[in-house]
This record gives sequence, C-alpha cells and structure tokens, in this order.
Amino acid sequence: MKASDLFVKCLEEEGVERIFGVPGEENADTMISLIDSKIEFVLCRHEQAAAFMADVYGRLTGKAGVCLATLGPGATNLVTGIADANMDRAPVVGIIGQAGTYRLHKESHQNMDSIAMFRPITKWAQTVSNAGAIPEIVRKAFKVAEAEKPGAVMIELPEDLAKNDVDATPLTPIRTRRPGADHKAVKEAIDVILDAKKIVILAGNGAIRKRAAAQLEILARKLGVGVINTFMGKGAVPRDSEYCLFTMGLQGKDHANVFIDSCDTVISVGYDLVEYSPSHWNKTKGKKFVHVDFWPAEIDSDYEVTVDVQGDIADALWQMNEELDARGVTKPPFDIGSVQNLRQTILDDFAMEKDDTSFPMKPQKVLWDVREVLGPDDILLSDVGAHKMWISRYYQCDTPNTCMISNGFCTMGFAMPGSIGAKIAKPDSRVLAINGDAGFMMNVQDMETAARLGINVVWMVWCDGEYGLIKWKQQNGFDGKHSKLDFTNPDFAAMAAAFGIWGKNLTSVDELKPALEEAFKQKGPALIALPIDYSENVKMTKRLGAIEAVI
Repeated sequence: MKASDLFVKCLEEEGVERIFGVPGEENADTMISLIDSKIEFVLCRHEQAAAFMADVYGRLTGKAGVCLATLGPGATNLVTGIADANMDRAPVVGIIGQAGTYRLHKESHQNMDSIAMFRPITKWAQTVSNAGAIPEIVRKAFKVAEAEKPGAVMIELPEDLAKNDVDATPLTPIRTRRPGADHKAVKEAIDVILDAKKIVILAGNGAIRKRAAAQLEILARKLGVGVINTFMGKGAVPRDSEYCLFTMGLQGKDHANVFIDSCDTVISVGYDLVEYSPSHWNKTKGKKFVHVDFWPAEIDSDYEVTVDVQGDIADALWQMNEELDARGVTKPPFDIGSVQNLRQTILDDFAMEKDDTSFPMKPQKVLWDVREVLGPDDILLSDVGAHKMWISRYYQCDTPNTCMISNGFCTMGFAMPGSIGAKIAKPDSRVLAINGDAGFMMNVQDMETAARLGINVVWMVWCDGEYGLIKWKQQNGFDGKHSKLDFTNPDFAAMAAAFGIWGKNLTSVDELKPALEEAFKQKGPALIALPIDYSENVKMTKRLGAIEAVI
C-alpha cells in the first residue's frame, strides 16, 4: 500500500470526518489519497484560519479537529492557531508536509525544522521517519490530543516517504478510561468544605468537558453553594439557576471578584490558571482551596491548594456527592439564599442599558439584544479585543460550550474562522461570531470559504476604528494617555456583497434584532456591522475598578 493511502486510512480509523486546510506541493500525495476516502477536505484561504476551524470543531465535538498545511510558510502560518488550540485545551491534530528526506540535511528550498518549531506549542510533535511507523504515529497523535487536558499535536510527513510502498495496517482505537479520584483526597475535600464559614465554587474550562457540569450542579445543590465561572466556564451552571453567580470580572472591584475574595474556602472545579491568574482575584491570603481537576494544581503562591483532588472531574464530583450522602448530609450546610442579593445586583447590572436607544450602541445593549435573539443551544464566539471584555461579563449561558472564547492564548482573528468550524460541528445551532473591526480583518479572506460552503454563520463587527482594548489599557496605565491606534475600515456591507454575502451596516439601535433574525434566515453567511460606543469602557473602569488581567 502507498504510504499516503495508509496515512489516510489511519485517519479514517480514528473517525476523522473532515480536514481543514490549504494544500501544497509537498503533501500532494496525501491530497490525492483523500479524494477516494470518507474524509471531506474543507479548503480554506489561510492556514491560520484552518487551524482555528479545527480548534473550535475539536472543542465542540470532543474529537480532535484536524488541519493540514504544506511545509515552510504553510507550517509557519499554522503556528498561531495551533498554539491557541493547545493553550485553550482544544483537541487538534495538525498535519504538515516536509521536504524529501534526501535534502533535509542541507540548505534547500523551504526546508526548515518545523517539528522543533512546534514542540513548545503542542503536547507532542513528530516527524514520520519510517513509513511503517505511520499507524503508530497517527494512533498516538489522536490519543495524546484527546487525553485530558486536551491540546494540539503535530505530525510531519516528508514528501518522499508519502510515496513509499509500505506493508502495514491502521491500528484500532480503543477507549481509554480516565482515572478516578483518590477516595482519601475526596474525604479530605469534604472535611475542608464542611469546615468552611463562607464558601464558593469556581468553575473553569474543565467543568464544561466530559459531562462534568451535571455533577457540578448536583454538588452546588447539595451544599447550597453559589457558582462563579471563568470566561471559558460559562454554562457550567445555567444562567437562570439560583446557584449561578455568573462570571468573575476583569475589574478588581467587580461584584463576583469581591465576593470570591471574601470567602475563606474556594472549591475550584476545572480551573485552569492559564485562563485567569489567581493573583487577580485572590487578594486576601489564608483561603483554603479544594482543587478538583484532571491534573494536579499548578504551583502558584497565590493559589496554595489545601486538598488536590486529581482525576476525572465528573467522577471526582460524583464521589464528593456520594461522600456527602454517606455522611448523612441531607440538608445543604450552606444557605444559597444568602447570595441571592448578590445575584440580583449582578442581574440588575446586566439590565442597566437594556432599553437604551443611543447610537452608536452601547456594548451592554448589543449583548442584551443578542442574548434575547439566541436560543439556549445557539453558539456565540467572541474574538479578542475590547468586545471580549464585555462579552465575558455580560453574556451568560444556559448550557456548556455555547460561548467560545480564546482566553488562554487570547488570539485576535479567532472568531470568524472559528465560527465556520462551529457550524460544521453543530449544524442545528445558530452560530454568531462577535468581532472587533481589527480582529475581523485578520482572517477576512475566509469569508469566501463560508460563502463557498454555503453555511449560515453570522458575523457581527463592532466598529470603533482603532485598537480599542490597547487604548483602554494604555489609558488606565498612563494617566489617560495612549499611542496612535486608529485606522480606517472598509464599507463592511459592500465588502460582504463582493463575496456574494448578505450584509448590513446598522444606522439605528432598533435595527439590530431584525437584522439578526434576517441574517439567520440566509442560506449562506451574513455580516452585520455597527458602530460601538466604547466610551463605556472608561465608565466601567471607574465604576468597578481598573482592569487587572491581560486579555
């Protein structure tokens, strides 16, 4: 069997249904082998966009998203998307071509050590140096990428090896069970929890993976404890639940931050320090931390763990719930009613501008209208910029994995191509990507990909004509001063029309909801652009304290 045919058969054995990518000369054999396979190749207009599509596809399906590029510049174009997937815990397998092995030892066209480049930003990166090893390499790649915590893996297939004949067959994937938590750690955790005076649950990215959210909600009810989520933990507890205390804030005096700092005990579930450093929210020393996660807690002087419950999160939470039952805890030891004033204060804050009619629109008003239009299982993707701060705080979720944010690597240009991966993964959900005018233009070329595929994703662009978040941070740090950060934009509706896409530039606040409904009725993608009033940024800073985290 030809090695590239074997490679594709191994991908089929892993259950791969589609690959996002941009082919090149050095992976032509793989591309030809794909023609007669069960795998759909989604042709993209830039490798970075392909990686973001695979990133979001992997997050939403739980199966590794796959992206492909050629050697040299194709591989370097993948770097940002691969790094984003790895740091945001998205299972992704990248595939790159490479020059023939006969010229790797010397200076030659587009030849570089791509694997050395990818090693720091992946869980594992490997070149195929023997075509007979392809089944083992592919099997390991998917096993490593999908194992908790998930991340990115890179496979490199040199051009000449792809042409070789090989006598090998694909390996059959088997399900690997995640280890359960140690029962002694579970008992210690319950001891600490029942000894607490004031307690809160912090739900992170890991709390919305592998069915952990259901057990988390049971624990909250058994204990009578409120849940605060990180940006990537939205939906761990439904927004209408009395146990939901919404999202920790970037501002030092935000309601959730003040409350969490007032607690003497924190149960962190799937909390990943890469999302939001504890130095930003743990201002008062002496707290007890019960850390529940797939991995042991990172060492951090602002996050000194009392009990480390390592193992499958859903299993660990189930064991904790069982331990409470075994101890005869039939009534919640804490009073969920004690946090309802806090919850109502936050809800009132969310609704402050819901009836505002000013234009350009305020961020709070836009997100209020967006939340009313989108259903509980619809998906919102946030790009990175000032709008991400507003989405993180004001957009709340009913179910896990319905608000996709790049919060580990914080990559501009993520949301627009990511929305394509989301819609392919979840075709029955409406998908909306909210972008700044800077971030949207970073991967604008893949508007054509969505148009060609004929999939209905909606892109909303908040226009302020500058790098607004950078301006905001500079103003906060340098007494109101900022460097030159403004730029010009195209006519977004006209640009959409050039791609054969429905587009609209809003001119009044009452156009937003009808425009969204019209956009979601299109047979293909749609674009909505609106001017945004970012004078609200400074107002929020004054009201809730300065931004303390990097976003």
